[in-house]
Amino acid sequence: MKTDELITALSVNVEPVNRRLVNRSLGIALATGIAVAIGMTLVALGLRVDLATPRAVIFLFLKLVFAIGTVGAAAVYLARLARPGGEQRISQGLAALPFVAILLLAAVSLGQAPSSHWDMMVMGDQWLECLISIPIIAIVPFAVVIWAVRQAAPTNLVRAGAFSGLVAGGMSAMGYALHCTDDSLPFVALWYGGTIVLCTLAGAMLGPRLLRW
Repeated sequence: MKTDELITALSVNVEPVNRRLVNRSLGIALATGIAVAIGMTLVALGLRVDLATPRAVIFLFLKLVFAIGTVGAAAVYLARLARPGGEQRISQGLAALPFVAILLLAAVSLGQAPSSHWDMMVMGDQWLECLISIPIIAIVPFAVVIWAVRQAAPTNLVRAGAFSGLVAGGMSAMGYALHCTDDSLPFVALWYGGTIVLCTLAGAMLGPRLLRW
């Protein structure tokens, strides 16, 4: 068969690509991952007991804004990274904005407090639980997000894996925030932000294996 005949044969009955498929798969993964993260938190750790107080509600809201902002920004990039060559069309600055914002708020909070309070504000009472819980809760959301990305054809597997981990870490933080009673902004910046970064690094390492076509 000549080259022209081969090209003609391959182009026969080619169906148009459904450009919405990637977004639909990611949407399903996000909804499933958030539901799993919340469910695991409530079953394994329980809901924080002080939500009847305005202070607890306000700080829970701040934690959720950080986590939701992280998931939202990362998901936008992940939808692009899932497509061939998508890494050439993104600037990662937006994904860093939630982290920059929480770090600035944490710095302001520390600046307004006596230095004798800084250790408690940073470490809190639940730092170890946070360090362990967020990565563990993120496992199932990460698997679901990886499934969604595999429905497409990412070409930069490290970056796609990293953003999958970032999304999963953010979803896990959303769930864990419903339990955690350490409300100091420096605590949130270090332990929520730090564990989400750990999930991102894990995703970058696992991406080439899990997303290989």
